[in-house]
Amino acid sequence: MDRMDDLEAFVAIVEKGSQTAAARHLRRSLQAIGRSLATLERNVGVELVRRSTRRSQPTEAGLALYHRLKPALLEINDAKRETSSKRAEPYGVLRIAAPIRFASAFVVPVICDFMQRYAQIKVELKTSDRKLNLSEEDVDVAIRIRTLQDSALRARRLGELRVVVFGAPAYFENHGRPRHPSELERHHCIVRSTDPDGEKWSFRIRGKQETVRVTVCFVSDDAAAVHGAVACGLGLAVGPAWQIEELVDQGRVEVVLQDFEPPKLPIFAVSPPTKLPLAKTRLFVDMLAARLKRARL
Repeated sequence: MDRMDDLEAFVAIVEKGSQTAAARHLRRSLQAIGRSLATLERNVGVELVRRSTRRSQPTEAGLALYHRLKPALLEINDAKRETSSKRAEPYGVLRIAAPIRFASAFVVPVICDFMQRYAQIKVELKTSDRKLNLSEEDVDVAIRIRTLQDSALRARRLGELRVVVFGAPAYFENHGRPRHPSELERHHCIVRSTDPDGEKWSFRIRGKQETVRVTVCFVSDDAAAVHGAVACGLGLAVGPAWQIEELVDQGRVEVVLQDFEPPKLPIFAVSPPTKLPLAKTRLFVDMLAARLKRARL
């Protein structure tokens, strides 16, 4: 048996709960499963599974190894199938991470088209507005809307979006309309708690990008709540122009400080450095890039 067989046997033991069940699942003999586990434990130098007459329970070290091995084995098997297949059609599970509202507006429609085109693909979508640590998350590709700091990530730029300051007509009637970013200190401002620099808004002033600290009156981790608070006249907020397009069309909010808008935010598709660039990932990113190119961002 080779090392891949040993690793697959260990994963099966953990998932199936016993060596007997693992042997049945892998269609190997019980003796072969036992030899694979013993070989793996000898190679790593620690006990990975505690045996009993009925159950096989992973040790703490075994459980840690399992969580690292499982996604790696899935990716290796996907790569094998993709390489050996004579079809160009991608196969397996595609794991995607994206910001919540961006996912529903842009990523999900592309997923629908992608799965209709490639019947052998299953998609798992994880949505979060918090920055995910891709080295710890089991994802093939993540969508990030920001300037990237981690140079170790594989990244492809998909587009960019406009960021604006907006408020309700009722707010402007009561508090006036800011004419310069420096005036925001005297205004009520609403920020997202998921933004680590929520109290510092970026602008282009005299040809340079500068940040202005604003006075915060309301904080929420939900973009819809922020937009609702702005529409009610509670204060001003900053955010992607596409998210408030409907509110602007309805006359519920208005954009201000257009002459000082910062450079557009880049949109990236990023992958962990440990992930193999499989065809399914590349094809999905191609489709998403094409859709974003047509979008009003």
